[in-house]
Amino acid sequence: MRLTSDPISLLLAQERQQFRKTLGGQLLFWLALGVIIASAGVFDFSRYTDMPRTFGALLADCWPPDFERWRHWLRPLLETLAMSLAGTALATLAALPLGILAARRLGPVWLSWPARLILNITRAIPCLVWGIIFVAAVGFGSLPGALALACHSTGMLGKFFAEILEHADPEPGHALASLGVTPLGVLRFALLPQCLPRMLDVVLYRAEHNVREATTVGIVGAGGIGLEIVTAFHLFAYREALALLIVLLVLVTFIDQLSSLLRHTLLGAQRA
Repeated sequence: MRLTSDPISLLLAQERQQFRKTLGGQLLFWLALGVIIASAGVFDFSRYTDMPRTFGALLADCWPPDFERWRHWLRPLLETLAMSLAGTALATLAALPLGILAARRLGPVWLSWPARLILNITRAIPCLVWGIIFVAAVGFGSLPGALALACHSTGMLGKFFAEILEHADPEPGHALASLGVTPLGVLRFALLPQCLPRMLDVVLYRAEHNVREATTVGIVGAGGIGLEIVTAFHLFAYREALALLIVLLVLVTFIDQLSSLLRHTLLGAQRA
């Protein structure tokens, strides 16, 4: 009986110890999360007292939306679409080679480290800051917006591309390498065919995201519908601002649906 109970007691003691460790880790996590939320002022409930009244007054000033100048919004909408698509295209062209170089097991360290540094820098700087930089460099209009979106998206897409390549199945590549295929051939015929569907999915998602980001960079002078929105708020034309927000919502919803359709069509064809 003693020989049977000792292993059971040992197992129960190990389970209790593991439970205490897990419980302690969870308590530390929730405590740290609470401190972070509190440091942001979320628990300062006195600041919420006027919020419903302020929102109500703002909605009253915005309603009903004013679409009288809708003809003047067509060009800014096209500029926003052009900025987002051009920025995504440029970012994809730059992110693919950088992502390949940044993938840790595909190239030497002396190449992957600088590539990862470039990707870290481009995505560490917010898109809005990139917009300010390029507006100062090349002037107002769609060009600084497209360049700002391209820079920030390069960092994001390059990071995703590198991670996708790192998680690809290495066995097909090893088989080709054993037959004397060059590293470029392994990349072309073994790794990229595996990764292209996921890469395409990421690019389409980033294109959706850039439509919204194009509105943000428009606020700092990069043109597009964002400039129209911030101008309406500055002129206290809240009804027109609400109408512009509705138009933007319709545009983003349309782009999301179109991107979803393209994703299912292209990825379905790729799998077939």
